[in-house]
Amino acid sequence: MRATGVGSHPGEDQRAFDEALRIVLGELAEQGDAAGLPYLPEVPGRGAIADLAGRTLAVVADLGADLQPAGWRLTGGGAGVDHRRARSLLAQDLDALEEQASGYVGAWKAQVAGPWTLAATVERPRGDRVLGDHGARRDLTQALAEGVGQHVADLRRRLPGAALVVQIDEPAIAGVHAGRVPTASGLHRHRSVDRPELAETLGTVVAAVREAGAEPWVHSCAPDVPWDLVRASGASGLLVDRSLLRAADLDVLASALEDGLTVGLGVVAAAGPPPAGDRPVVEGVLRWLDVVGLDPAEVGERLLVTPDCGLAGVPAARVAPLLRLLRGAARSLASEGDVER
Repeated sequence: MRATGVGSHPGEDQRAFDEALRIVLGELAEQGDAAGLPYLPEVPGRGAIADLAGRTLAVVADLGADLQPAGWRLTGGGAGVDHRRARSLLAQDLDALEEQASGYVGAWKAQVAGPWTLAATVERPRGDRVLGDHGARRDLTQALAEGVGQHVADLRRRLPGAALVVQIDEPAIAGVHAGRVPTASGLHRHRSVDRPELAETLGTVVAAVREAGAEPWVHSCAPDVPWDLVRASGASGLLVDRSLLRAADLDVLASALEDGLTVGLGVVAAAGPPPAGDRPVVEGVLRWLDVVGLDPAEVGERLLVTPDCGLAGVPAARVAPLLRLLRGAARSLASEGDVER
């Protein structure tokens, strides 16, 4: 078993990012201990250039964007000043990663927004969401796929000893699937997208991650996520909030584990009071495995424990203890698997 975080951390400045990276390295990156999976933290409190959309637009290739009162908008031309700031901030964070994680060997995770979440968030040059224009969302997906490949190459140059994982965040995919994404006016909703296109578009980015030599996982902590569709995209990892799973989702996740895929369970509420030690977490995961008909010895390190969602809204003093608790739970679950053997 392994422990990891979803990605986001609290804070509002560069010092907060540096501290988040120090915590991730301290709690999850101990050499020779397979219980932790460290990751590149995100600190969205630094502003729109550091939020999920801004962070991912910094990766997207060959498309310019700028900030409007309603949020990010594609320009149809070159990058605006805020887009350039987003790219500069990402480069600065990667410089810090290269310095602090020098010599790291093992798995390392980075996160980007998925094509459907980006399309539901970013506007076209003339307004309204990219989601409402088939050609625009195709172009954005291709630009994201190309940019992700370049991002993986940059990460590999900075962390040559790392086995890279890219987590594709899709908090909006359930709303896109159900036709719940509002138009810019708020008076209407964008039409739902057909399931084959949903899987194919997500699959384009999944394939780009894999072709770049990284392992593609998909994460969402939203309700009603069509996990069968996400799995059909070709992702090799599914990261979920356990409390939001439906009965049909259990079969999808159990089948994924049986087929050698990775599953991450959000088992600790980021916003709630911390559990009294790791035992409640361990027992909850063991009950879940029992429900889906698997045991710890079968799943091994393909099962991860995570917070239920990002940590951006958590008091800073709670982040390190939470990750430490999850890592302790992962070690205990690994011991349960050894007992099973």
